[in-house]
Amino acid sequence: MAVLASQAPIFYAENGCAELSNYLRASKPSMIFVLVDSNTHNNCLNIFLQQLETTITIEVIEMEAGEEHKNIETCSGIWETLSELGADRKSLLINLGGGVVTDLGGFVASTFKRGISYINVPTSLLAMVDASVGGKCGVDLGNLKNQIGVINQPEMVLIDSNYLSTLPANEMRSGLAEILKHGLIANEAYWEKATNLEALTLEDLDSLIIESIEIKSRIVQEDPTEKSVRKTLNYGHTLGHAIESYFLTNPNKITLLHGEAVAAGMIMATHLSYKICGFPEKKLENITNKINELFPKINLLEEDYEVVLDLLKFDKKNSHGNINFVLLKDIGKAELDVIVPNDQLIEAMNYYLKN
Repeated sequence: MAVLASQAPIFYAENGCAELSNYLRASKPSMIFVLVDSNTHNNCLNIFLQQLETTITIEVIEMEAGEEHKNIETCSGIWETLSELGADRKSLLINLGGGVVTDLGGFVASTFKRGISYINVPTSLLAMVDASVGGKCGVDLGNLKNQIGVINQPEMVLIDSNYLSTLPANEMRSGLAEILKHGLIANEAYWEKATNLEALTLEDLDSLIIESIEIKSRIVQEDPTEKSVRKTLNYGHTLGHAIESYFLTNPNKITLLHGEAVAAGMIMATHLSYKICGFPEKKLENITNKINELFPKINLLEEDYEVVLDLLKFDKKNSHGNINFVLLKDIGKAELDVIVPNDQLIEAMNYYLKN
């Protein structure tokens, strides 16, 4: 089964192996490079290589794991390695890893020799339902998230939930945040399904992943370059990214996983939605309770507010000096480009801390 995310077909489970083999036979890349990080090198690479049917030369390139390595210096090292190993414009880069690997690997491929083909094989829940789909590639600039990048589609995305067995619980939770976001911006039935985890089986998880990808794919198909409806995919990310950036470089804070920051950001965004767009109060309470049940409270203090608010000016949705938020009138009903005054941002952070 394939789902189109703009131009990139997405294949599931064993179909992915067959489609990859077909692609390699048809496109005949000069060489195949597999980008991994230290975790996926140990846990996923052998599984992937055993499924790869080809006589084309394969080289493995390893980067350090973690958001702190998602930068231009890491890209430079990979570009140099590609050059040294003889990569040309007909080479193929396969990104085997979580969101950092697929984001950075897509950017490396899109810029090396003005662009070589790449394929994403996400191995984390976050990468499966979000980072690997939609063609956004990029790196951080210092502690500022995804400031440098391009939108360029992979040749295909291969989704295999068997890789999730290698993930620790906090990484699974991180991916769940994006699934919950898709529920909030798309429809209430999916939100209810995604938060009813007591009844969740592995088969249900596969179904949730597919539906989450379909939600994102439909939005990307409609608005590939984020002029309008694709902005809804940033729900909870404006404050979430600012908090994540702040925690990344503050020595007194524990670095947050992306989903942990976004979970907090979604509670704050829903409070803003209630205050500004008339989002139903009962649903705000339900969303707050559900997210707090699933995610540990982050160590945000009132003295952190000023720095977090200052980081908002680097958000990529901003224009003409305005900080633009995606808010909700109701579940599945978004309001784009909402300008929020500072006093309401502080109120939203206070709400998060006290609930």
